[in-house]
Amino acid sequence: MIRAIRYIAVFVCITLFSHACVMEAASIDERFDRHTVKSDLPEILTNGKLTVLVENSSTSYFIYKEKKMGFEYELLKLFADEIGVRLDVKVVHNLDNLLDMLNSGEGDLIACNYTITKERGKQVSFSEPFLQAHQVLVQRKPDGWEKMKEAEWREKLLQSAEELAGKSVHVWKNSSYYQRLEHLQEEIGDTIHIEGVKGNMGGEELVEMVAEGLIDYTIIEDNVAKINTEFFDNLDATLALSVNQKMAFGMRKSSRLLKAKLDEWLIKFKKKGVFAHIYRRYFETKHLGFDTQKSFVALNGSNISEFDALFKQAAGKSGWDWRLLSAVAYQESKFNPQAQSFGGAYGMMQFMPNTGPHYGVYPDSDPLTQVMGGAMKLNADEKYWDMIKDPLQRKKFALASYNAGRGHIIDAQRLAKKHGLNPNIWDDNVEVMILNLSKQEYYQDEVVRHGMMRSKTTYNYVHEVFERYLQWVGIYS
Repeated sequence: MIRAIRYIAVFVCITLFSHACVMEAASIDERFDRHTVKSDLPEILTNGKLTVLVENSSTSYFIYKEKKMGFEYELLKLFADEIGVRLDVKVVHNLDNLLDMLNSGEGDLIACNYTITKERGKQVSFSEPFLQAHQVLVQRKPDGWEKMKEAEWREKLLQSAEELAGKSVHVWKNSSYYQRLEHLQEEIGDTIHIEGVKGNMGGEELVEMVAEGLIDYTIIEDNVAKINTEFFDNLDATLALSVNQKMAFGMRKSSRLLKAKLDEWLIKFKKKGVFAHIYRRYFETKHLGFDTQKSFVALNGSNISEFDALFKQAAGKSGWDWRLLSAVAYQESKFNPQAQSFGGAYGMMQFMPNTGPHYGVYPDSDPLTQVMGGAMKLNADEKYWDMIKDPLQRKKFALASYNAGRGHIIDAQRLAKKHGLNPNIWDDNVEVMILNLSKQEYYQDEVVRHGMMRSKTTYNYVHEVFERYLQWVGIYS
């Protein structure tokens, strides 16, 4: 009898415990449901906007010469136009918060070079893939590589994944790079020191840190590496560490109608010529506007270029020295009137499609029109900075604006003022903050309005144009 009572007591306890576990699980599900919005395509159409969560990067979203750009941004802008809504961009400052922001309704889509992985697939739905890329190791070329033959400096680089044993590699901890390094350790049977960084440091910032010698290695996709190795010529990113992986947009599991519509559009759009055109602009076109070649050699001993007469004519109307105008044209296009480069910039003076028409310059304009338009744009930029009394400093602000757009320069001014520097002096003041605008600590500051920029590009641009100009002043009257 006593034994029977014990069995009943145990059965009752097990039943109550199981019921409590079920209730607790249900409670967790309810809490998750309460924190996950159910907004789908009908709500997006009703609200008239599609909100996308992006990172500041060359493939996701950035601002260049006042134009919103980014491979993924351009795709989603066309999709938003297709469904008749406005594209609302929300820059995510800490990628560790992506899923919380998505599920809480702060965004409808994730667009940040997002690799499809099995683990992520448990938490989000992925769209039709729109890119394939493999992971590569980013490493620094050896000191003095410029004076070596390529075969010589390549011998000093890591040649295989096995050579990562005992090395430290910095990557975002919640990235597919981190997972790949964990698997790679098992494959090579040795330890790789994986330095997992938080999501408030972008992959391209880590690339820059490798270039500057602050860290030795990082990992990034090969398509992104192609862009970054143009900015930093002391980097190599040819060592592949993975097979091709698919990139896609991420969305809530509940966004079934949005996924169906986006997938349908992507499948059709990828077959169109405009998709191939956008891809080539970002991943295959030489970024002439960012060229930092330092050769100051002119065509011959008596002329800077075959367009000297045009630059002198433009100088008479703009007030800019013809040799300085020539230096800008050389930096922008190497005096090529047919140049086509990053972001659709065109011509000898590299006008953006949204800017050129304001100065009467179009892709098919003749060289004189191009030069006159460039001089007018530089003159307008200089007048914008008329609060800067020193004419030399004012010219440098104008050149920086011509290269990067005024918005980024205003951001650098605000940072300069905040950090006790003179916002009206370029040299050793605003240019210092220009350099810092590639670092999240600075471009996420509350005073910054235009986000991250390729700061070293603009810094070098001003220095090299002026250095070239001063050399030409001593040679050409």
